[in-house]
Amino acid sequence: MSRVVVVGSVNADLLARVAVHPAPGETVLGRSMSVLAGGKGANQAVAAARLGTEVAFVGAVGDDSFAGQATAGLRAAGVDLSALTTVPGPTGIALVTVSADGENSIVVIPGANAAVAADTVSAHAATVAGADVVVLQGEIPRAAIETAARLARGRVVLNLAPVIELDADVIRRADPLVVNEHEARLALSLVGGQDVPDDDHAAAARALTGAGVASVVITLGSAGAVVATRSRTTEGDAEVVVTTVPSPKVSAVDTTGAGDAFVGALASRLAAGDDLLDAARLAARVGAYAVTGIGAQPSYPSSTDTLPEVR
Repeated sequence: MSRVVVVGSVNADLLARVAVHPAPGETVLGRSMSVLAGGKGANQAVAAARLGTEVAFVGAVGDDSFAGQATAGLRAAGVDLSALTTVPGPTGIALVTVSADGENSIVVIPGANAAVAADTVSAHAATVAGADVVVLQGEIPRAAIETAARLARGRVVLNLAPVIELDADVIRRADPLVVNEHEARLALSLVGGQDVPDDDHAAAARALTGAGVASVVITLGSAGAVVATRSRTTEGDAEVVVTTVPSPKVSAVDTTGAGDAFVGALASRLAAGDDLLDAARLAARVGAYAVTGIGAQPSYPSSTDTLPEVR
């Protein structure tokens, strides 16, 4: 059995590099264009596998010419693809534009990812149930996510990105729920959490745990992350501990897939037995490494690469 199983999306990324992003109605000249392997699920699987973790992937590609390009990174990283399904029609596509300052804008066309159904996941129930860590994201249909979460016997890492409607009990199974600062507010509404100020990330993490989520990681890009965990006081009462995890300072080249690098690294370290805070510290360094390279999967470190340090 694989230690980490990722149930999620796989795309071919059509990446265009530009000096600046075009404004509505504006045409700009691009500097280059390439086709890279992507998709949040595939990115996270590759990130974990490149760090030396045994990873299996559950998802779907189309029967078009993009399928081979979309899965090239998974194959190169040694991810088990025996649960990858081929369906009639197009593979998922992401149209990615990256500006000179490393910021990106992305349009995702789901393609075959929309065909990942509850039955698709149930067909690989033993794979999902046997994993130490099951990683899920929001780029596949709701039924598939909910089925995987309920089949999981190990730890569920739910990266609710994009935020889609899910049963509150499924979100509460997450340990951790991983969201960025904007997604955190939307996730709060799904679990009936108390509203908090937009810029109070610690309060958002506390509110999510207060609404029943086992643990929470709110990613903040170059500012690192906020981690909320539960602990017991000396009197035996439960309390929520919120900790800020800093990110190393690096010169960003391309931020595409950095969040996925963080999630993949987080899952890798949780499967290895790290506690959530230590796993998040390593994940922040992996995410920082990723923004120094071009594209998503090609920028991810291997277990032998030197990661940037927090100074």
